Amino acid sequence: MLRDTEIFLLDEPTRGIDIGAKFEIYTLIHQLAQQGKAVILVSPEMEELIGLCNRIYIMYEGKIMDEVEGERKTQEVIINSLLGVKEK
Repeated sequence: MLRDTEIFLLDEPTRGIDIGAKFEIYTLIHQLAQQGKAVILVSPEMEELIGLCNRIYIMYEGKIMDEVEGERKTQEVIINSLLGVKEK
């Protein structure tokens, strides 16, 4: 069943678990991505998103406020986007 799945939606997969289990989940996410699978990760943990994701969408009240990728994928840019601060 998982072999045929192309898109995975993971909603806070590391919430409330220990560091060892988090590492296992991170490894699984990397493996899925290497297999060409799409992984949509929902998480309030900024470091987790920055470390795992190619692209981050910042949402507020169900609306996409910003898309962050590449060199813009930093805590400062994400926080400013959440606060509505425009980049210089």
